[in-house]
Amino acid sequence: MSLLNIQDLKVSFTTPEGEVNAVNGLNLSLNEGETLAVVGESGSGKSQTAFATMGLLAKNGRATGTINFDGQNLLGMSTKALNKVRSQQIGMIFQDPMTSLNPYLRISEQMAEVLTLHKGMSKRDAINESVKMLDAVRIPDARNRITNYPHEFSGGMRQRIMIAMSLLCRPRLLIADEPTTALDVTVQAQIMQLLGDIRREFGTAIILITHDLGVVAGFCDRTLVLYGGQVMEEGQTETVFANPTHPYTLGLLQAVPRLDREELELATIAGEPPDMSRLPAGCPFSPRCDIAMHRCATLRPTLETLEAGHRRACHKPIAEVV
Repeated sequence: MSLLNIQDLKVSFTTPEGEVNAVNGLNLSLNEGETLAVVGESGSGKSQTAFATMGLLAKNGRATGTINFDGQNLLGMSTKALNKVRSQQIGMIFQDPMTSLNPYLRISEQMAEVLTLHKGMSKRDAINESVKMLDAVRIPDARNRITNYPHEFSGGMRQRIMIAMSLLCRPRLLIADEPTTALDVTVQAQIMQLLGDIRREFGTAIILITHDLGVVAGFCDRTLVLYGGQVMEEGQTETVFANPTHPYTLGLLQAVPRLDREELELATIAGEPPDMSRLPAGCPFSPRCDIAMHRCATLRPTLETLEAGHRRACHKPIAEVV
């Protein structure tokens, strides 16, 4: 049985300009210890899928469908029951650690609070456990630095602290929402290596949300490509990267800089992401697709299975895409 199974997830927001549909019928599954990349441009529904899973949608947002975690539907849970799951079984790393950490509290207070509230530890034991976790994420001189404030750490170190906090209760699932966006390339590589070490050491399943395909290769078992809140393509990462079958996936991969090609200009995807309050009736990518047909704009394609674990949602035959 899957650790996480999402079926027909829809996330919408009520705004003064009308209804905004951020996620539109998403299906997703994740097994124990597996890594899944959820990729796509900004506004494709990646983060809202994570927030719906964590029960952290904004007040004007609502989610329908089912989000089954270890056989329990998170969308049907009471706040108290959901808090217990979030604190002990699901952890999340947010995009910007500086806004996620309280600038007025020492790191020791913020980390110890997690364990005293959710594990019932004494303050002394909670501090000792927090130091061990900071050591695990390679914070130098953790015993002394745990009493520092967030601004006394670099961006990469703050991200490591956020990872340590999310792992304090040994969650079975870790959702990493753009964990390397604000970091330079060297620190990005260190964070991704750290996440890989955590997966091996703790057996943690990881959902990596990113728009950077460069951090996905070599780390994630599977890749899910989102656009307009819908799945465009899904499969084993090696398969999706080597043999993309959807025009949007192909466009994303062609836009990644490569050292084995000499190009004067990077490839781009023409146009802009869709207005989520006015999505086309058909494929949301059709207005930007160079090979779109008339029915692409009027009929939403269904996800077809190409082979075990590889799916795509496109009206065009594969031979006309690649």
